[in-house]
Amino acid sequence: MTGVPASAAGGPRTAPAVRPAGLWNIANVLTMLRLVLVPAFVLLLMHDNGTDRAWRAFAWAAFAIAMITDVFDGHLARTYNLVTDFGKIADPIADKAIMGAALICLSVLGDLPWWVTGVILFRELGITLMRFWVIKHGVIPASRGGKIKTLAQGTAVGMYVLVLTGPLATFRWWVMAAAVVLTVATGLDYVRQAVVLRRAGLARERAARAEQDTAR
Repeated sequence: MTGVPASAAGGPRTAPAVRPAGLWNIANVLTMLRLVLVPAFVLLLMHDNGTDRAWRAFAWAAFAIAMITDVFDGHLARTYNLVTDFGKIADPIADKAIMGAALICLSVLGDLPWWVTGVILFRELGITLMRFWVIKHGVIPASRGGKIKTLAQGTAVGMYVLVLTGPLATFRWWVMAAAVVLTVATGLDYVRQAVVLRRAGLARERAARAEQDTAR
């Protein structure tokens, strides 16, 4: 033996072990912040039956912060290897919670028709369940249309949280209409992807079983 380390002698090098991300990282903290903002947002929006412009402006600020953190926490988790089991579970819950709370509160206040809230929540819940339905066959990736849908929903709901009148009130109606159309269209596309993914997965399983039977 020469006493020279293998790496110095040109031998194989062992890649340094990657430490798993801890619970208290910036991505998870942002997710936790969104979860805390949900009840705060509801209290601000529903204060005095939603008639106070100032309180609704504060509610809009809470909603905007939640939407902004939604953009950054996932990006930070993927970029800096901060993905944790907590984040995988809490992140989608936080996303659905803030949007669902906003839609339901606006409908309770009479600012948004219940059918709009029902369509959006039905789509979001349905797609979440569908992802679990096909998860053993693969993962349905987030599409560009889905991201545009999320942006449209956030913009429309944010405009409804504020007390707007005149042309802006009319404009927000059209923004919400576009958000509903995107919600339905992207939902149908996810259904198509799920069906194709499941059929492909079942075909692979049948082929694997046939190959095993032939090898026996």
